[in-house]
Amino acid sequence: MFALSQHSTKSIEQVSQCCDNTNLWYQSYILKDRQMTLNLIKRAVNAEYKGIFLTVDSVRFGYREADARNGFNSLPAPHRLVNYDGELGITSSSTSKTTWHAPDSSSNVVGKSKIYNAEKEAAWDQNTELLFEQNLTWDDVRWLKKEACRDLPLIIKGIMTAEDAIEAVNAGADGIMVSNHGGRQLDGCLASIDVLEEVVAAVGDQVPILLDSGIRRGIDVLKALALGATAVGIGKPVFFSLAVGGENAVVHLLEMLQKELEAAMAICGVESISDVNRKLITRHPNCGVSPNYVRAKL
Repeated sequence: MFALSQHSTKSIEQVSQCCDNTNLWYQSYILKDRQMTLNLIKRAVNAEYKGIFLTVDSVRFGYREADARNGFNSLPAPHRLVNYDGELGITSSSTSKTTWHAPDSSSNVVGKSKIYNAEKEAAWDQNTELLFEQNLTWDDVRWLKKEACRDLPLIIKGIMTAEDAIEAVNAGADGIMVSNHGGRQLDGCLASIDVLEEVVAAVGDQVPILLDSGIRRGIDVLKALALGATAVGIGKPVFFSLAVGGENAVVHLLEMLQKELEAAMAICGVESISDVNRKLITRHPNCGVSPNYVRAKL
């Protein structure tokens, strides 16, 4: 499956048109502009996306020190968050479906771009977060499920505790994604793999549990599956691969992950994914703490 970010520089419709046979999902944030939030999801439904990821760990973004150091506080031209271009392009058709056309120009588009490209803050995400509703509660998840996702699976992304996993399922979540946003939100938080078991124990018998943040090798996939994950997500490796070698490098990345996973399974004596279980996993005697801690510079 592939999930398209609400903050993609290619639109919901453009990606859908290029991916006829892909299991496409849409990743959503709840905006201060609630109608625009719903409109974006309606566009995804109209473009035959199969489900929604709602990111709940980003009502504020962690301060992006590297972006500030590098002077990245706005998108370089001609890039823009094109999904926001379409708000004034939303129209209702006689078939009760929602259609979309890209407007040639729009004061609303200009207004949105002035927020996320304001250059007011030193780091870009500190500008983009001004678009988001910053006072969310679980009632807002219920609202989104009722208003936009009645007939779509809704996965809540950014869960790091059993308590929040239970709240998410009670609010209507059809799945949970254990994620610390790539470690870029709350500095010093646990790794997603460290909280996976408690989330699985809390709601794993009710909904699928996905995990991202830190998947870099096939052996990481095996560890996550053994600890109860249904599937894993990758983000940074895709970007790195694209930067190095474009589409072919991403294909190579996926092939590498599959080969590494198959090799790790074979070495562990596991014939199929269904045979992967908790017995494969133990902790290092020092609990994984390294005496030579080096802070990441990314």
